Amino acid sequence: MRLLTLAALSMGALPGASIDLLDLKNIEFVRCEGQATIFRGKKALQVRGNAQTGGNTGGIAILKDVDFQDGEFEVEVAGEPGPGAAATARGFAGMAFRVIDGATYESFYLRPTNGRANDQVRRNHSVQYESLPDFPWSRLRKEFPEKYETYADLQPATWTHYRVVARGASLELYVNRAEQPTMVVGDARSTKKGKLALWIGPGTVAHFAGLEVK
Repeated sequence: MRLLTLAALSMGALPGASIDLLDLKNIEFVRCEGQATIFRGKKALQVRGNAQTGGNTGGIAILKDVDFQDGEFEVEVAGEPGPGAAATARGFAGMAFRVIDGATYESFYLRPTNGRANDQVRRNHSVQYESLPDFPWSRLRKEFPEKYETYADLQPATWTHYRVVARGASLELYVNRAEQPTMVVGDARSTKKGKLALWIGPGTVAHFAGLEVK
């Protein structure tokens, strides 16, 4: 796939493009920080929390020049609990999309340490959808048990292929190149055009590579 500048992608020059995640000047870090690195043999962007990361909003790294409403995107992501993380940390990592500001967006994220846990309930909470600010994971779990989270075979600090297909209120998440979606959401809370962003939760160090948007 031909590499495009972020500006060309924003203008819709071609139907798809690879995004340079190592060009930090085109990324707005909100409640997190990042740096270019090499992780498990790949050039990657490391995103980690800072003093403001926490609560229901996590941290996001917004791609300033990439607009996204409908279509699909894919990325390799590896999340793990960071140094000194709380016992409840799961290595939360994923993507936010239709981002209106630093706290308003749709998101699918992974809990890598849950994927092979001995506790089946934890396994069932490996993948999560949420829509902030009104529908964080905690509200969705309470009001709609089991509907917006599911199982996937995940491991912390391991590259995981992640792909989202969005068509209006219909969302699909594919994990590890599965032919069938790992999770489907038929009633996305927001369908407005916004930005695309990398997402991490509290206590997380995550790496991202190979982002492509269509």
